[in-house]
Amino acid sequence: MAKQMDPAMHSVEHILNQTMDRLYGCGRCINAHIEKKKSKCDYRFNRDLTEKETSEIESAVNTIINQHLEIIQTWLPRSEAEKKLPLDRLPAEAGDDIRLISVGDYDICPCVGAHVQNTKEIGRFYITTTSFNADVLRIRFKLDRNKP
Repeated sequence: MAKQMDPAMHSVEHILNQTMDRLYGCGRCINAHIEKKKSKCDYRFNRDLTEKETSEIESAVNTIINQHLEIIQTWLPRSEAEKKLPLDRLPAEAGDDIRLISVGDYDICPCVGAHVQNTKEIGRFYITTTSFNADVLRIRFKLDRNKP
């Protein structure tokens, strides 16, 4: 049985990835494990985060969530999509037509996962812990779905 992705958690992963790249230039996560209760993303990095940085990331992600941005999908032929975005993380079965997910004009990337329709459906993002080992920063996070 295929694993069902949580649409809110998967959508906030996109926002976190773009936020990390904008703040630290580290690119999108190199590995992610996304579940309904808790999730984690790994980034190529050179240290652990400070408490201040952790708060800044939470604030930046929640600012985007609170803008109530539409999350839309578009399709492009693979030949066009690869000119605009890296496709190396897509599974082989993604095919010749590539699905792009846009979070307003904040983020766009190829994706095969389930998403909410608007960031207002996500809830409040918070980082539970971070750790650093062998040039990999791991960020563990949750959503409080009762708070905007």
